[in-house]
Amino acid sequence: MRAVEQIGPSVVNISAERLVQRRATPFQEFFGVPGDRGRRSESLGSGVVLDASGIVVTNDHVVSGASRIFVTTSDGRELEAEVLGADADNDLAVLKVDGKGLKPVRLGTTGDLMIGEAAIAVGNPFGLSNTVTTGIVSALQRTVRGETRTYTDFIQTDAAINPGNSGGALCNVLGELIGINTAIVGGANTIGFAIPVERVRRIVDDLLRFGEVKPVWVGVRGTTVTPERGRPSSRGLGMRVRSVYPASPAEEAGLEPGDVVVSLNGRPVESREDFDTLLASVPPGQSVSLEARRSGELRKLSLAVARAPEDLGLEVLRREIGISVAQARGGLFVTSVARESPADRKGLERGDVLVAVNGRRVSTLEDVARAVERGYGRSGLVLVVGRGGYAYTLTFGLE
Repeated sequence: MRAVEQIGPSVVNISAERLVQRRATPFQEFFGVPGDRGRRSESLGSGVVLDASGIVVTNDHVVSGASRIFVTTSDGRELEAEVLGADADNDLAVLKVDGKGLKPVRLGTTGDLMIGEAAIAVGNPFGLSNTVTTGIVSALQRTVRGETRTYTDFIQTDAAINPGNSGGALCNVLGELIGINTAIVGGANTIGFAIPVERVRRIVDDLLRFGEVKPVWVGVRGTTVTPERGRPSSRGLGMRVRSVYPASPAEEAGLEPGDVVVSLNGRPVESREDFDTLLASVPPGQSVSLEARRSGELRKLSLAVARAPEDLGLEVLRREIGISVAQARGGLFVTSVARESPADRKGLERGDVLVAVNGRRVSTLEDVARAVERGYGRSGLVLVVGRGGYAYTLTFGLE
């Protein structure tokens, strides 16, 4: 099959070694025998060559916590790899290997992908290298909830995907990459999920350039429009704009509070999560087309996607929460609290220590900016604040 001949040499096998600490048994503890010597475990996965210089993409969960990583090419060479960057939120990691003759994959697109279209998965299930399975695209824009986070905008396929396929290729009949296989439903052998290639491209670009993923930003905060009572629906009716940040791309485009966004780049927006997911695949500097309802009239707007201002996190804390924060020895301290502000009403005081923002521990002003940027579209902000040896969790609503 021509598609397999095209993509096969670009798919690699990945083995990751981890040192697992082994606790002493009760008998060892009683007799004073140490049991914390550790043992090595190995996990298997797949990866895809993106560049002939040795850039390989795989899932973060394949290599997370690994002490050594080895990549085996389709012609049998075993190459040691280093991690250039990884992002657990998107479950993607970028590796670098030194090897000649590597064949980079051809990148496709999901923009014209149709349900029912043929899909081909290539990977390393159960250690069986270069295994090919075929099926169809079963669904698009799937949301999958894991144990600790929710993943959105997956391609669903019934091509057989098993443990070891993680990080491997999902391609079309032309042998072009359309997604990175990443998840399966336990107990089912015909339900698998892949990260769309557009998101892969943007995440990899950020990891190579910055070593982390920089969230894109248009300066709008919104909420899902829910159906009226008596009109059952599993989805929303769009995203209602709650606020627009001053001098942001959204304000410059003419978006206003109360507008209901119903599409982005021609794809339907039925919820705030849809809006965030579609926006996450757009690289900074690129313009997007947007349709929004205002007073019953459908308006078409164009706005440029950007990176958040460097001071966005601190500005949100100052303007919307009412606190100023400074970095000093020992952490981040609240230096002022505006009177009658949300922070003042919650009892925050000067000298309190800022410990975490939206579930992320912070120790520098850059940490604060990053945490707020990632959650800017949310309707609330969660702060963990320390005082007198105690930690308090405070939730603030955002307009």
